Amino acid sequence: MQRSELRTMKKSRKRKILYSILIILGSLVILSATYAVYLAKKAEVAANNSFEAIEERESGSDLREEDVEPLEDNVSILLVGIDDSEKRDFGDSNSRSDSLMVATLNNEDKSIKIVSIPRDTYTYIPEVGYEDKITHAHAYGGTFAAIETVEELLEIPIDYYVRLNFEAFIEVVDAFDGVVVDVPYDRLELDENDEYTIQLTEGRQLLDGREALALARTRMVDNDIERGKRQQMILEALISRASSVQSFGKYGDVIEALGDNIRTDLTFDNMMSFLKYLNSGVPEIETISLAGFDDTSTGVYYWQLDQDELEVTRESLKSHLELPGYTYTRPIEQEETDSSLTTPDDSTESE
Repeated sequence: MQRSELRTMKKSRKRKILYSILIILGSLVILSATYAVYLAKKAEVAANNSFEAIEERESGSDLREEDVEPLEDNVSILLVGIDDSEKRDFGDSNSRSDSLMVATLNNEDKSIKIVSIPRDTYTYIPEVGYEDKITHAHAYGGTFAAIETVEELLEIPIDYYVRLNFEAFIEVVDAFDGVVVDVPYDRLELDENDEYTIQLTEGRQLLDGREALALARTRMVDNDIERGKRQQMILEALISRASSVQSFGKYGDVIEALGDNIRTDLTFDNMMSFLKYLNSGVPEIETISLAGFDDTSTGVYYWQLDQDELEVTRESLKSHLELPGYTYTRPIEQEETDSSLTTPDDSTESE
């Protein structure tokens, strides 16, 4: 065989190899694009399934003069965890709120403040016109009553809500392959079916959904304030997990879990806007607890709030949302450094 023929064959072979590589790369691009479209469609379907507008709030919060939009305005979200499961089967509207947290998001610096409201907080409930434990507001009048009560308590507008039950919490945590948190003690805890099957072990570790729920729910070791801090810790861990690059492939499972197990007045576009808060990593998060004291003077346990501290919290949230008359000043330490995240049980109460 002549040299010219050999050179021709080698060139032909190289062209075939290059062509094959281009085909493979093109196929990967097409598959990636297809998967992205699939995820987007799946997210939209899930969002539509979870959407539940509240008729009384069709025009937004009464404490807002104008409509707001995520990433255009500073907004607030009420997270309502209800004490319901398949076994309990209380129904969405009859359940008490097992967890109430308010998140305010500042659009300029993508910072977040998270306020945990103890479930036994003694406060005025507009739905019934008298003071009671805030956990009862949801049982009295569903999500609308819970929102009204929180707005009355904190004196800020609640722009959106997210309501989830035990199963939703478990499935979302499991969809991210768990959360890494510091467990403060060794203890056998109740599971989602109110049976003692969850053994927690002290130390920093990866918890699955059922273990994380047990840690978030218990109050038998300490009190409602510490319980709220654990819930804030778990929420921060979830936000950190969601912002990691490795979580991209998990969003399909997360979206599916959310669509089946939550109710919210966030639209699909709203949800996509909030994802941009995670574009540059974990946002700066400040957690706030409502200070107070135990009160059993009436024979029923209540958490009585420290009114001076409550006023400080109200002012902080109004400033963070930059409500009319308030200006938010970004803390100096945030500007100089990169932000990173490193009571009696009343389950059988009759009152």
